[in-house]
Amino acid sequence: MSPLLRRSARPGPADRVVTLIGKPGCHLCDDAREVIRTVCADLGSSWEEKDITRDEELHRLYREQIPVVLVDGAQHDFWRVDPARLRKALGG
Repeated sequence: MSPLLRRSARPGPADRVVTLIGKPGCHLCDDAREVIRTVCADLGSSWEEKDITRDEELHRLYREQIPVVLVDGAQHDFWRVDPARLRKALGG
């Protein structure tokens, strides 16, 4: 397969999904939300937010790390979100 065909098969930023796992009243979650919102808007990526207070499994997994950021379901970051690092992870 040619390198051009392989490169075009990679997901672009618009194909990626960012998930913010946090909880209400968390100032770090508020900061992370703004970074994610800005980066995803710039790159055309979609994002979603999940509340650990409404999901027992997420609470068990992440209660000491929130906010947690996933990219396509894989953990990318926690506590603080670096915009340049997120942008790079999304292919932007």
